[in-house]
Amino acid sequence: MEVHCDLEVDVNGEEIFMVDKKILASFSGKFRKLFSSMLGSSAENLKVIFHEFPGGAEGFELIARFCYNNGRVEITPSNLVLLNCAVQFMEIESNSSSPSMVDQTVKSLEGISMWTWSELLVALKECQDLLPASSSLILETVLDCVVGRLALPVTTSPCTFSSDNSSFQGSCDTRSSYSVRNNYSQVCWWFEDLLFLNIDLIEKGTKMMVSHNLDNATISKFLLYYQKSRFLSATPAEKCKMTEVIICLLSLLDGSSLSCKVLFGIFHVASSLNISIHHKRKLENLIGSHLDQATIDHLLIPSLHGKHYMYDVNLVLRLVKAFRLQGSCWLSSTRLRKVARLVDSYLLEVAADTHLKPSKFAALVMLLPDSARESHDGLCHAMDMYLEVHASLCEEEKIRICSALNYEKLSRDSLKHLALNSKFPSRISVQAFINQQSKPKNLFQDRNLLKIPSCSLSANESMDWKEDVEQILLYAKRVNFSRKNEKLEANLQGMQWRATELEKFCGTMQTQIGNITRTRLSSLGYNARFLPKLCS
Repeated sequence: MEVHCDLEVDVNGEEIFMVDKKILASFSGKFRKLFSSMLGSSAENLKVIFHEFPGGAEGFELIARFCYNNGRVEITPSNLVLLNCAVQFMEIESNSSSPSMVDQTVKSLEGISMWTWSELLVALKECQDLLPASSSLILETVLDCVVGRLALPVTTSPCTFSSDNSSFQGSCDTRSSYSVRNNYSQVCWWFEDLLFLNIDLIEKGTKMMVSHNLDNATISKFLLYYQKSRFLSATPAEKCKMTEVIICLLSLLDGSSLSCKVLFGIFHVASSLNISIHHKRKLENLIGSHLDQATIDHLLIPSLHGKHYMYDVNLVLRLVKAFRLQGSCWLSSTRLRKVARLVDSYLLEVAADTHLKPSKFAALVMLLPDSARESHDGLCHAMDMYLEVHASLCEEEKIRICSALNYEKLSRDSLKHLALNSKFPSRISVQAFINQQSKPKNLFQDRNLLKIPSCSLSANESMDWKEDVEQILLYAKRVNFSRKNEKLEANLQGMQWRATELEKFCGTMQTQIGNITRTRLSSLGYNARFLPKLCS
């Protein structure tokens, strides 16, 4: 067949080909459309410029060889994807006796199970370069086969079957022997092979790994390896997308495959990026579900720019809430107590911060239920430090902070310290505040709070009782019981009157006792007055 090079083809500015337009037009619908008005004419020096030819010069050369070879070409794993894309771009048609080239390339995938690992990687790379990640039968098939190989037992690692013709062969075989010599983990042999994938294919591939029941711990290691390897060369936008995708993928894995240390590492990376609030909260929820593994150093994260307080207390509040929320149904007492000890340590660290508002400190002390702590000594210590640093707090703020303290869970030493510590509000005030928060139906339902002394009172006991009554009256005034219950108001007024009478009587008694010490009993004579019995 006589060949005339009467057509100049510029492919993506990479290379110029001189071809016979008649031969190419006999197979290419795209060329036939371009030359429909020129076929049979003597027009020469025609030039066609392609700007987005699939595979560039290599792709066009493959099509030219197909046309010059009368519509025949060998389909191999290394050219299948490129041929498929180029054939569709040039609208190549086959004769009626054979299926179309598009159908032939798709049918060749039936033998993909026999491809070597290196051939799969070459095909996967071409899929990434030429096909949309959103939807493509070839891409889905190749990627699924790659992931399926990863799920094989380690003894049949695909690296041992790499093809000599593959560009991946040298690196794969060399790394395999090197890894064995250096006790490289056998489950991680494929990590470096997949580093060429973009984040879209990493996302699609990881979801396939999960569906293939690949070990979740191995998947998490790979994602972290991928992020670390690709991060330095990535643009800020690529770093953001990479981090967001990895956060979402980690949330698909079993919780036991993640560690708190790793998650905090991702958190520090994400903090320097402009990732979305949605992904930040998703990462915080992941960290919160592993908070019982954290140490105090993990939580001591500086406050956000522009904030006066030292550490990011709001973050810790969210993490602990996430821990409780995600473990609401199965949270063990052991895990809960670990977090309680962690929170107590954090309270000690932040208590000395003069800029930390009492509302934030109170929120921290009330984060966990009473059952989370076997002892409240650590909590008491933190409160003591905070009250010492924040000496100007009003009584109401002190009461709110101390309302989480369970006196029954304090050691003897802590109780002694509290008894001599004027910074702490009185116990009765704290109990009154707690009752107010729980909205009791009856002021006198707490017998310990409203314990009435017996009629046989000493002078000191009567004064103590008067102080207790005054505290009760103050509480009643706060909760407005006197306006709601006239009978209760009468009882309280009676108690107040009795306290006043006792105070007067004690004053008289103390005066008379003083006179007795200064005067001999015999000098009183017959005019002596004997003291009546109290409450006779």
